Parts: sequence; structure tokens; C-alpha cells
Amino acid sequence: MEFGAEFYVLLGFVVFVGLIIYLGAHKTALKALDARGEAIAAELAQAKSLRDEAAALLASFAQKAVAAEASAAQIVADAKAEAEQLAKDAAARLEDFIARRTGQAESKIAFAEAQATADVRAAAADHAARAAEIVLRDHAQGEAGAGFVANEIARLAGKLN
Repeated sequence: MEFGAEFYVLLGFVVFVGLIIYLGAHKTALKALDARGEAIAAELAQAKSLRDEAAALLASFAQKAVAAEASAAQIVADAKAEAEQLAKDAAARLEDFIARRTGQAESKIAFAEAQATADVRAAAADHAARAAEIVLRDHAQGEAGAGFVANEIARLAGKLN
């Protein structure tokens, strides 16, 4: 009986498989596969944990964004209210300033009118005194006339000033 190349290949294969089983290489391979499976399971668990953390962080950021938007809206509303109040205060201060300036102007005008009236009265009194002096000097001659003129001028000047 002659054995062909296929027989020797089959015999070599059977011896090889037997040797692997005898030496326990299949157990080592299974252990390596089990270890690799456990490592992959651990990585999957860690990835799930990281995914849950990321989802929680995303939810936290979304909540913070909503809170920040509400805070920004409140800040804008407060700023608008403060601006309106400042505008009202400025209008009231302007109105008060205008009223004070108007009062000062009216006081100055009244003072100027009183001063002008006093100046006109003083000028009228001076002119009246001079006119009376001229009239009396022309009509009242002598010592009696001069005394009368002097007394009347003094009396008139005292009443007008």
C-alpha cells in the first residue's frame, strides 16, 4: 500500500491537532479569547458609563443655558427699568432746573423794574426840584423868597428819595 501525499498531510494534521490538544493550546487560546471578551465587556461598560456621564453633563449644560438665558432676560429687563427711571429722573431734574431758572429770571426782571422805577422817580424828583427852583427864583425875589425856596427844595428832596 502506497500512501499518497494527501495521507501524509492528513497524518501531519492529525498529529498537529493532537499535539495542540495534548499541550493544552486550545485552553490557552480560549483563556486569551475569554480575557479579550472580558476586556471588551469592560470597555463597553466604561463606554456606557462615559456616555451616561456625557448625557448628564449635556443636560446640566442645557439647564445652565436656560438659567443663563433667564438671567440675561432679567438683566435686560432691569436695565430697561433703570433706564426708564433715569429718564424720568432726568426729566424731573430738567423741569426743576427750568422752573428755578425761570424764577431767577423773573426775580431779576422784577428787580430791574423796581430799580428802573426808582431811577425814574429820582430823576423826576431832581428835575421837579430844579424846575421848582427856577420857577421860585424867578417869582420869589429877595431874602424871603430865597429862604422859602431853600426850605421847599429840602422838603421836596426828602419826600422823593
